[in-house]
Amino acid sequence: MSATTAITGALIFDGHHWHEQSALLIEAGMVSAILPVGQLVQSDRQVQLDGGVLVPGFIDLQVNGGGGALLNEVPTLDGIRTICGAHTKFGTCALLPTLITDTPAVTDKAIAAGIAADKAKVPGFLGLHLEGPHLSVARKGAHDPNLIRPVDAADIDRFARASTTLPNLLLTFAAETVPPEQIRTIVSNGAIVSIGHSNATRDQVNAAVTAGASMATHLFNAMSQLGSREPGVVGAVLSNGAMYAGLIADGIHADADTIGIALRAKRGPGRIFLVTDAMSLTGVPDESFTLNGRVITRADGALRLADGTLAGADLTMIDAINYMHRTIGLDFEEALRMATLYPANAIGIADTFGHLQTGAVANFVHLDDDHQVRSTWIGGQKAFSQPT
Repeated sequence: MSATTAITGALIFDGHHWHEQSALLIEAGMVSAILPVGQLVQSDRQVQLDGGVLVPGFIDLQVNGGGGALLNEVPTLDGIRTICGAHTKFGTCALLPTLITDTPAVTDKAIAAGIAADKAKVPGFLGLHLEGPHLSVARKGAHDPNLIRPVDAADIDRFARASTTLPNLLLTFAAETVPPEQIRTIVSNGAIVSIGHSNATRDQVNAAVTAGASMATHLFNAMSQLGSREPGVVGAVLSNGAMYAGLIADGIHADADTIGIALRAKRGPGRIFLVTDAMSLTGVPDESFTLNGRVITRADGALRLADGTLAGADLTMIDAINYMHRTIGLDFEEALRMATLYPANAIGIADTFGHLQTGAVANFVHLDDDHQVRSTWIGGQKAFSQPT
């Protein structure tokens, strides 16, 4: 039999329900049960916490960097290891390192690094997100327009190979740039397609969804907006129940009132989930970094190019959760689901990720009463602990 670890001493949220005076049981890196402490007969190891709450580990589907590493600049196994490790201190237990628009050569290096990270079982590595280069120049944001280009046959082959060797592959496309027939082929080969950096009409987005696209990248940012006569990408995402959508909840990328309107308007079952769009500065005190040869500066809670264009976000997942709870006014449980269950649903891994029910991977976070991270556990092993 596998050794059993019992985590006690904290209120437990399993993703759906709260459990008082209970123990989280872990065997072989998986949740085996949540039991009242009175029913806890024996365990090989018991970890007694000093109050606070245990919640499912956060899942971030858009992480450009962290710990001083940016995937575009360090598309290596060590780069991915650094990025994943940097986010554990903020409660993220599973993430997609994200490559921003770059050359085919850099893309191939990032895919090779992702395959190596999967083989090495890097804690927190969930797959890759390739955000570009198949985007709209009109909605390029901080992406280098000189590197934006259409999808060709070599790209389709590249995506097909990556889809069979990575645990998850997420691709951001502009709906007007990548036609439905290409989306259909790419999705059939195993990738997940998200619409972003797109100036598409509502009908173009709906055609992409019919072809298999199922998500939108950083809702409201770098996309055509909701208009009175043309709903644009924003309107299509909110009205199309098949679409999930990432959201950068920092009060900079989208106004609090705008976020509230979107939450009330979103048709399901697809939901809005949280992403950080974090860059290399997460977890380090540096004030600037370089992307595609351009300097990006940190100031006033934002990351910007010299012309003021937002370039990723200076945001952690726990801060995004607390923003949704304290500023937007969501119940804490719902804010947690936006960082756990909903992104897991979005990429089809909710059978074992995004919750703490029996059979789930034992990814969880211990928060104090102020909802700050005390420790982070990945696969039942402590990956980060706040110094006392």
